[in-house]
Amino acid sequence: MDRDTRIAVRDRLLARLRTGDPLIMGILNVTPDSFSDGGVHDSLARALSHAEQMRIEGADILDIGGESTRPGGEAVSLEDEWARVAEPIARLASEEALPVSIDTYKAEIVRRAAEAGAVLANDVWGMTRDAQMADAVAETESLVCITYNRGAINADIDLRQDMADFIGRAFESADRAGIPRAHILLDPGVGFSKTYEQNFEVLAHLGVMVETGCPVLVGVSRKSFIGRLTGNPVGERLVGTLAAGLDSVYRGATILRVHDVAAHREALDMYQAIRSAK
Repeated sequence: MDRDTRIAVRDRLLARLRTGDPLIMGILNVTPDSFSDGGVHDSLARALSHAEQMRIEGADILDIGGESTRPGGEAVSLEDEWARVAEPIARLASEEALPVSIDTYKAEIVRRAAEAGAVLANDVWGMTRDAQMADAVAETESLVCITYNRGAINADIDLRQDMADFIGRAFESADRAGIPRAHILLDPGVGFSKTYEQNFEVLAHLGVMVETGCPVLVGVSRKSFIGRLTGNPVGERLVGTLAAGLDSVYRGATILRVHDVAAHREALDMYQAIRSAK
């Protein structure tokens, strides 16, 4: 994709984010081992079909990932990750299509994905795993979602303060690289380097991120903390996912990253209808 077209797609997404209306990011894992849908969409035909289904169901953004970020997931080489995501990005990114996000912590994947048309780098390590990530985001003029992921679980921290400190350091890194604040999204990082209790706490303290003025992305879809609370297996966590997602939107989240697009579109439409009623 040429630069002007890609920037136009990016800026349309930015304009939608500025309205504050909640958006749905549909998850497209082209991996063999993701915790919920590993191996389901790991052929090009299945990936494209699922992406189209999510568009029909009401997704606003597609998030493509080629390496599982589940706890204990096996690391994937840069070339293997790129081999998984290159064709789906090239086929799905266009001026008329949904904006494409690349779910990666590798700077070189961000560079290649941007050239193919991705406009958002979704980094679950919050630009801390790859020292070149901030520069790659700046060079490609991408948006970036910075996840609060401190790298190690510590049950004794003041979570609110630690989250604020992490965001402060992330902003400093972004400033040094030349990433405009308007290009930054934040994610509380449910499931990443947190105790079971802290997963609920970061959602309860979402205001720490909302108050920065950056759009907040929340991804809780089918995650293990829901299963631990409800006792439900991965495929039966929709109710818990919806509850956590709608509460997050109530607290100021702008994007919900989900597997079940149709159910979330219906829930958000109802939520918005009630909020806008006179």
